[in-house]
Amino acid sequence: MTKVKVGLVQMSCVKDKQPNLDKAIREIRNAAKQGAQIVCLQELFTSLYFCDVEDYENFKLAEAIPGPSTDVLSEIAKELNVVIIASLFEKRAQGLYHNTTAVIDADGTYLGKYRKMHIPDDPAFYEKFYFTPGDLGYKTFQTKYAKIGILICWDQWYPEASRITALMGAEIMFYPTAIGWATSQDEDTNKEQYDAWQIIQRSHAVANGVHVVSVNRVGFEQEGEMKFWGGSFVANPQGKLMYLASHENEETTVVELETKDTDHYRTHWPFLRDRRIDSYQPITKRYLDED
Repeated sequence: MTKVKVGLVQMSCVKDKQPNLDKAIREIRNAAKQGAQIVCLQELFTSLYFCDVEDYENFKLAEAIPGPSTDVLSEIAKELNVVIIASLFEKRAQGLYHNTTAVIDADGTYLGKYRKMHIPDDPAFYEKFYFTPGDLGYKTFQTKYAKIGILICWDQWYPEASRITALMGAEIMFYPTAIGWATSQDEDTNKEQYDAWQIIQRSHAVANGVHVVSVNRVGFEQEGEMKFWGGSFVANPQGKLMYLASHENEETTVVELETKDTDHYRTHWPFLRDRRIDSYQPITKRYLDED
């Protein structure tokens, strides 16, 4: 299969878990009605983005993976014959938590999970308080419709992560994400930040010759101090925007991708072939100085 229809669910969230899960299921059904075969939900879609504060109570939001949410989503995936990409707060063991994305195949089979590798610690994004860095490495998943790679939010900024995922055979790269603007910022700063976020991901599409699908949350949170900027998008293997969501609205959209485009673009723009892998050893250093 080379033509694949992907569904992007860009939504706002509320405090309580169940309404968010219910809304996600409604939008998965909506995407399936539009023909979606793979549906990607945004990062940590069952809750508000709780990492704006360091609060031990928030650990109660975590759950096992597989667990309650994946059990429900597996039934939906099987019913609708869709692949579901679900970003969840994972409780691995007592006192051990990850920012994790589960992948469920179209027959309801739980295929596995990817644990976020790069963990930020910025004002209003205190993720190192909650999440242990991923220890599963980079991952791809062979689904019914395509071999997909999953990375999560802060992973977006790192070309090494996308390169390794592409080298593992990903035909489509998905990024569930949660990023926004402080409402105190000026519009020039907002535009600069969003453009950087989009450009770096489109560059991953170009460098690796694969489609990139980025799904972000939308809406005001943190008592109005944060506006999650939406702007979810799909880029083709040359970085061309095939779909761009608004900064304001909840949207569920389906976009058809042609995975064999990878062969065309990699043949005509052979960035993957022309890599000088013999020269890359220094990249494993933190910085190239004498220490």
